[in-house]
Amino acid sequence: MFAVEQPGDLHGDAAKSGAGLRSSDVLPADLVTYGKEAAALLNDLQSRNERMFLVTITVLNTAKTKQKLVNDVFAAAGVCQKYNCALKRLDWQQEQALMSSLPLGLTQIEIQRGLTTSSTAIFVPFTTCELFQNGEALYYGRNALSGNLLMANRKRLKNPNGLFLGTPGSGKSFSAKREIVNVFLMTEDDIFIADPESEYFPLVEWLHGQVVRLSPTSAQYHPMDINPDYSDDEDPLTLKSDFILSLCELIVGGKEGLAPVERSIIDRYVRLVYRDYLANPAPDRMPVLEDLYNLLRKQSEPEAQYIATALEIYVTGSLNVFNHKTNADITNRVVCFYIKELGKGLKKISMIHIAGCGLEPRHAEPLGQARHLVLYR
Repeated sequence: MFAVEQPGDLHGDAAKSGAGLRSSDVLPADLVTYGKEAAALLNDLQSRNERMFLVTITVLNTAKTKQKLVNDVFAAAGVCQKYNCALKRLDWQQEQALMSSLPLGLTQIEIQRGLTTSSTAIFVPFTTCELFQNGEALYYGRNALSGNLLMANRKRLKNPNGLFLGTPGSGKSFSAKREIVNVFLMTEDDIFIADPESEYFPLVEWLHGQVVRLSPTSAQYHPMDINPDYSDDEDPLTLKSDFILSLCELIVGGKEGLAPVERSIIDRYVRLVYRDYLANPAPDRMPVLEDLYNLLRKQSEPEAQYIATALEIYVTGSLNVFNHKTNADITNRVVCFYIKELGKGLKKISMIHIAGCGLEPRHAEPLGQARHLVLYR
């Protein structure tokens, strides 16, 4: 004989026996899953300042032909399926769906989905700022939220300046080199590079650019050089005087900068030192920093003597790199200023000097068609 035990109500028996089973062992799996989702939603509503919204989402597809429309709908459905969503065609409700898709603030589709505040905000237009410009736009990466390309033309932005930030080894120099190549290929702009660590001159040589090695024993480019065609709108002497003031601000001013009296004296004697050259602009008559120094030494004002003393180390002292006639040619479209061989005290001055070089016209351009300059330092 065989004894057969009839199966009883396992859930009821387990509950009655008090065997200490977990709810997941007793309840159906789908009910447990829904319970966890409901608990997570309740936690968001209570502790994360979330709110519930009833949302209707409509996707409008348009095409010139029916076959193209079918293909577009199929492609859109594939994209949604990739993210565990489903698109349902609104049969017999096409007119209502079209009216709901228009920006009229009217919903005629009675299909709603409950979403929290953070989930709803994803569908609100203009929450993601895109930057995609036409023309001479350069690639700057991808939008972290939307994944779209960032294409920008700095000349059309409110602030054309840029900054590469990152930890050591994260690719700052590589990003700068990539942008230099893009500027070279996509635009007609001139490129100036200040290279204090000898990173960029191989790239410049590959682009058939010009490398200017600034050092006490090599090429020189004097900060006092002036071009009579410095500007079409302003007096070239005024612009050069402003540049010399910026240079003296770093050399003489220190932390507090130049005093008003010192600025007036420098401006006065800068104009005097260029007077003979502008009367007869021959290359051999171009003044150098020593001419300004000698002119200041002849004056009786104590401020003039103080400025001359501060300039002395850059004229007759050990830092007289910029007190020589210019012997470097920077007419090439791509110019790299190799300043690694300069001492620490001269690198800051060379940065201002290089920026000043970029302000002067180096090409014979038609009126109103001046070329832009991109400076990397």
